[in-house]
Amino acid sequence: MDVLTDNFSLYGKGFLGTVELTVYASLLALALGFLMASFRVAPVGSLRALGTVWVTVLRNTPLTLLFFAVLLGLPRFGLVLPFQLFAVIALGCYTSAFICEALRSGINTVPLGQGEAARSLGMTFGQTLGAVVLPQAFRTVIPPIGSTLIALAKNSAIAGAFSVTELLGTYKTLNELGYSIIWTFLWIAVGYLIITLTISALFNVLEKHWGVAR
Repeated sequence: MDVLTDNFSLYGKGFLGTVELTVYASLLALALGFLMASFRVAPVGSLRALGTVWVTVLRNTPLTLLFFAVLLGLPRFGLVLPFQLFAVIALGCYTSAFICEALRSGINTVPLGQGEAARSLGMTFGQTLGAVVLPQAFRTVIPPIGSTLIALAKNSAIAGAFSVTELLGTYKTLNELGYSIIWTFLWIAVGYLIITLTISALFNVLEKHWGVAR
């Protein structure tokens, strides 16, 4: 218990760092995921190709390699940002590919007649997707999106290796101070458990209100 009480501020700073990474990267992942899912089902071939390339590349690229590409590659092109923002970009883009595929699977569950009826009323593709298809698709993909964001929270631990303040990185300081590595990691695990259980609880509420009854 001394590990936590003696270093509560350190744990707190790491915990808040992980929460910030998770929240900001989740918002980016959801926005890009919705956009790429729209591209994947668009009637324009170039947009479908862009969505396919985005998903294929990011889903098959190791997250650590993506961190190296973003944190070390972008500054070479003159884009210099705080490391935390680079970490948000890497996490958000990587996770957006999985959000996209979850949404696309949900879109495929919506009967084709829904879209045809909307188009017969004169609605554009964007209107049909935004007002008819996506609201129905979202109801079916709440659980997989929740699972994906939980994975994002755990993946944020990689950011600690790139000088970003987050929960797992606290073990380095505590190890140097001579604290037991077992208790150090135990309290780190508790921190991640709090974050993931909070996300799970949030999506359970969403599923109860808007999910499809099974």
